[in-house]
Amino acid sequence: MRDKGTVRTRTVTALALLASCAVVLGGGGPSGAAPLAAQTAPLAPRQPQAGPCDIYQSVPPSTEDGPAVKAVKARRSLVIGVDQNSFRWGARNPNTGQIEGFDIDLARAIGAAIMGDPNKVVLKPVATADRVDAIQKGRVDLIVRTMTINCQRMEQVAFSKPYFNITQRVLVPRASPAKNLDDAITDKTVCAANGSTAATVLKDVKKVAKQVVPVENQLDCLVLMQLGKVDATMTDDGLAAGQAAQDQTVRIVDGEAQPEVIGVAMLKSSPDLTARVNQVLADYYASGAWRSSYERWLKPYMLNDADHYWPGGTAH
Repeated sequence: MRDKGTVRTRTVTALALLASCAVVLGGGGPSGAAPLAAQTAPLAPRQPQAGPCDIYQSVPPSTEDGPAVKAVKARRSLVIGVDQNSFRWGARNPNTGQIEGFDIDLARAIGAAIMGDPNKVVLKPVATADRVDAIQKGRVDLIVRTMTINCQRMEQVAFSKPYFNITQRVLVPRASPAKNLDDAITDKTVCAANGSTAATVLKDVKKVAKQVVPVENQLDCLVLMQLGKVDATMTDDGLAAGQAAQDQTVRIVDGEAQPEVIGVAMLKSSPDLTARVNQVLADYYASGAWRSSYERWLKPYMLNDADHYWPGGTAH
């Protein structure tokens, strides 16, 4: 029988190793309908990037139309890859049939600013595991879909300045005895979406988790948990909060891993498009639209004020 203290130490150590491509941003405290017993401290100012890449690095904002932007305008259609299964971020409203949420507001704002006409913006659902491939193969021009900026992905696609601070959290059924992240994953069957940061986290702690179950979309994990096929789900705190709000039979445990940021992704060969997106992000935040969208979609489930989740330096 393993000593619990040894297991906990090993879990924490494994998770700590993943910080090489992350910035210490401070954690959120989402818990669906019920607040956590203790909220985390206010968000600290952005710290210098430690590791082989700078996840804040992007091209300067610009209003100029370069070759990539001109090509999109000539085509008369900007295709943006989004989620349609993440409550409050990007989900299809069953009453209207429209996709809506925090990321959708941002996607529409980017599209309207670049194209000058919201009718020329196409929102295309893309699975978590297909995000990079969809960009590289030209199926979409942009991805606005809670996509974490990390060193590996920066080799594959270009990113805007970050627009949201997140961490990884763990969901369990309300009947689970797990009190924290270690309890929830040690010797347990844990679900994560293919191509997600959560999948990378769990890969590094696979000797602690009994089994890692991969799925195409993070909402599939919620279904598996409802069916009793997995013990827990790891995803980012924004999506975890949405799932906890969507299904009152699950809850978020204390503890977090991998502080990180998310951004808009696009081709590396289109720096002028990246510059235009960065300008839209700066304007979107300065106008108060980013905060209004956060207040509408996310604050009821993520508890902290908007400033907690806005990455320092993004609007500059």
